Amino acid sequence: MKKLLVILFLAGAVFACSEKSSDDSAKSAPAKKEAAPVDNGKGVGEITNVTLNDPLNQEMVTKGKAIYEMKCAACHKLKGSRIVGPSWAGVTTRRKPEWIMNMVTNVEVMLEKDPEAQRLLEECLTRMPNQNVSIGDARDLLEFMYQNDIDNAK
Repeated sequence: MKKLLVILFLAGAVFACSEKSSDDSAKSAPAKKEAAPVDNGKGVGEITNVTLNDPLNQEMVTKGKAIYEMKCAACHKLKGSRIVGPSWAGVTTRRKPEWIMNMVTNVEVMLEKDPEAQRLLEECLTRMPNQNVSIGDARDLLEFMYQNDIDNAK
């Protein structure tokens, strides 16, 4: 039953994303020409500074894991290769925390204006759907991503 639900969710996500992708292709083409390159590595959005916890806040890690399982696991693996979206393995070493949070909370604008997000779209061929993740939930997800990278390094 669980596998059936996952398959149905994946099929729905792919269908929803492919519909939106074709509708947005004409709209997003001119935006790419006008978009100024983002060179600070923080992406485009409300998040401009993130204070990281050292050591990690385990309550946030637990909340982030629950959010991942509910909203992200269908498209993103924690280690290994990608499913639909890229694997989360090593993401905290490849991206600044602000970029990660902006991508999670501001996906449409990031895909329009951020060169790295556009490169990922070309690689994955599917737009990341807006999951309506709040800034607080995005911060919990980020904490979980750091824990995942620590666990994968062991």
